[in-house]
Parts: sequence; structure tokens; C-alpha cells
Amino acid sequence: MFDISQQMEVFPTTVDLKRIDPSLNMRRFYRMSVQPDLFGGACLVREWGRIGFQGQMMVETHPDEGNAITALMKLAAVKKRRGYVQ
Repeated sequence: MFDISQQMEVFPTTVDLKRIDPSLNMRRFYRMSVQPDLFGGACLVREWGRIGFQGQMMVETHPDEGNAITALMKLAAVKKRRGYVQ
């Protein structure tokens, strides 16, 4: 009926971003992924920090996968405006 690989490209569930600026001594990463939780909802897992170090992590809960993917896409757009690239 539909190709699942094509569907994954339209709505990504994982985004890896980097921002590297040697003049500012900046080497940062920002990683987001949508994962199912135990109660039928979805979680947006966000990780960020300096490349080469552990960094920080935050988990946002959402009622369903669609809301979590929407939050991921909005946050990715904000990070790209701030200079992060894939």
C-alpha cells in the first residue's frame, strides 16, 4: 500500500545536528529522537552538549507520536536558524 522507507523520510523520528565554529571555540551537538513510552504515548528525547563530552538530556512526554514529531520538527527549525546543521 505504501513504502515505509518513504514515510520515514517525510516524518523523521531522529535528528542529529552540529554547530562547529573554530573562531568561537564552539563544537556543539544537539540530538533528538522520538521513542514510544510504556503508557501508549511518545517521548521526545533531547540530548545536547559539547562534542566529545557526555552533555545533558531531557525527556518530554507527549500523548501520541504525531505530537512528539511536531515538537521535534519545530525544535529542529529553531536550532537550524541558530546555526546548527545536519
